[in-house]
Amino acid sequence: MKNLIKYIKNLNKESGNSLAEFAVTTAMMATLATTAAPKFSGVGEGAKEKKTLSDIDKIITASNNFYNDQVSQAGRGRFPGQQRFNSTVPSQFTGGADVTSADHDYPDSAPDGDNQITAELKVKAWLAIGLSNEQLATYDFADEADNWASVFGTTTTDSKGNAIVPDDHGLSPDEDVDVSGESYEQWAQSGEFTEDHEGIGALEYLELFGGNPISSPFQDGHYIYLVIKGNGSGSESIAPILFVADLESPKDFWKKLQP
Repeated sequence: MKNLIKYIKNLNKESGNSLAEFAVTTAMMATLATTAAPKFSGVGEGAKEKKTLSDIDKIITASNNFYNDQVSQAGRGRFPGQQRFNSTVPSQFTGGADVTSADHDYPDSAPDGDNQITAELKVKAWLAIGLSNEQLATYDFADEADNWASVFGTTTTDSKGNAIVPDDHGLSPDEDVDVSGESYEQWAQSGEFTEDHEGIGALEYLELFGGNPISSPFQDGHYIYLVIKGNGSGSESIAPILFVADLESPKDFWKKLQP
C-alpha cells in the first residue's frame, strides 16, 4: 500500500508546465503584443515627423541664403518665385506684370505693414484649420490649396521618374519648372539664367538643391510654400514673409521666415 501511495505522488511531480499555466502565459504574451504594437508604430511616425521638420529647416535655410544673395546682387532681397521683393507667391506673370489672384495678396494702397499683418493672419488661420474637408482623397487644403505652390514643382519627378506630389493636390502650378517647354535638366545643361528663368520658384529651388528635390517621408506629403509680399522703401521697407509646410499636415508641420 505504501508503495502505491508513493507511486501516485511521483506521478503528480511533473517536470513541465501545466496546461493552465501555458494558457495564462499565452494570454499575457498576446496582451503585451497588442499594447506594444501602437508604440512601435508611433516610433515610425515620430521619425517621419523629425525628418519632415528637418527638411523644412533645410528649405528655410536655403531660402534665407537665396534672399541674402539677392540683397548682395540686386540691393534688395527676394525669395524663390518672387520677381521682386513686393511680389506675391504663387502668382502668374503676363508680360512682366504680376497678375496674382492669391488670397494672401493685398493692395499697395497702405504700405504701412497693416495689410501684410492681415495677410499673415489669414495664412495662419489656414494652418490652424488644417484639413477643411475630410472627404477628400488626399491631404490638401481644399479651397486654400491653390494659394500654395510646390517647392520643387508639381511636374518634377524623383531620380526614378516618379511624381513627388500626391494626386489631386490642388496646388497652384504657377511656380512649376516648365517654362517655354524647358525642363530643369534642359536648363541645367545651358548653365545660365535668362529673364524667362528668373522668378520661377521650383526652378530656383531645384538650383539651390543641386537638382535633387526633397521628398516628404509621408505617403501623402509634399513640401509647399507661399510668400506674402514685402512693401515700402528705404527705412520704411518691410521684408516679405515666407511660409513652408508639409502637405501631409500643414497645421502640424510648418515654419515661417521673415528676414
